[in-house]
Amino acid sequence: MLNALKLSDINKSYGLIKALSNINLTIEDGEFFSLLGPSGSGKTTCLKVIAGFESPDKGEVSIFDQIVTNIPPFKRQVNTVFQDYALFPHMNVRQNVGYSLKVKKLKGSAVEKAIDEILEVVNLNDYGLRKPSELSGGQRQRVALARALVNKPKILLLDEPLGALDLKLREKMQIELKNLQRQFKITFIYVTHDQQEALSMSDRIAVFNEGKIEQVDTPANIYSKPLNSFVADFIGTTSIFNKESALKLFSHKKAFSIRPENILIFETEKQLVGLKKDDYFVTNGIVTDCQFQGSHLRITYSIDAKSKVSAFKSLEGNINQKYDVNSKHIIAWKKSDITSLNE
Repeated sequence: MLNALKLSDINKSYGLIKALSNINLTIEDGEFFSLLGPSGSGKTTCLKVIAGFESPDKGEVSIFDQIVTNIPPFKRQVNTVFQDYALFPHMNVRQNVGYSLKVKKLKGSAVEKAIDEILEVVNLNDYGLRKPSELSGGQRQRVALARALVNKPKILLLDEPLGALDLKLREKMQIELKNLQRQFKITFIYVTHDQQEALSMSDRIAVFNEGKIEQVDTPANIYSKPLNSFVADFIGTTSIFNKESALKLFSHKKAFSIRPENILIFETEKQLVGLKKDDYFVTNGIVTDCQFQGSHLRITYSIDAKSKVSAFKSLEGNINQKYDVNSKHIIAWKKSDITSLNE
């Protein structure tokens, strides 16, 4: 498989702040690849290094086997879509989309045809003469995508492009983005702090933390097989037992995490009949919080002074079901469902 991008030992500092530390990353041609992490983790700086907006202090950037570390942005085979869209307010949709073609000094019917084709792809055929101020947030986002795609770049960089949209529109645009990526068959490198966004769209994910990559893997493995407590805690909801608590409570010699959907709740000892206890970790918990979340309850249990567990309880048609704070339950989960952590 052809490599679209390779980062080798990338380091970048701003004064005393280490923004990127020994970043090594390979992204294959045609992948939808996400750079995921909290604010200040280095993901946007990494994207800027790929685009050429920032130069690394050390290391090498290769795009399709060509070293581009010292090549300016406009000579790289990439385009960028920004969170604020960066549309020209005085230009209409067609002028915004065709601007990069104009910069390349392309003229005539070929330009108009290219604009028509890309506007059809993003479902904006009838909006060509409107100014950005006359468009909704989702429409402006599609204009920005059309402008970036009209040049047919080999790599499209997206810097939190859906961050300004409301939840429903963001979910709709996630589907549209993935469909566009499949249609154009180009590499998308997508920066986000939204775990669900990354999990739902990506082929693979790199999880960033304090300028370093903690894990690179598929969404399923990032979620179900986190390498350490940071990844386990950052991706979705999980409960983490450190090495001391794991040994004290369950005689397990390593720190581990457990997802809330894997936890069983029992209100009486009789309900444990038939449970193969050798296959489960079983303990007692006191309810400290119970939240209604639509199809399920999210219940937080205190196990001891240092350990808490979150569990999901399906409402199964009983919409008024709840668990009172300070009520005591037996909770259990399969030993095979835990993820041992490298701590």
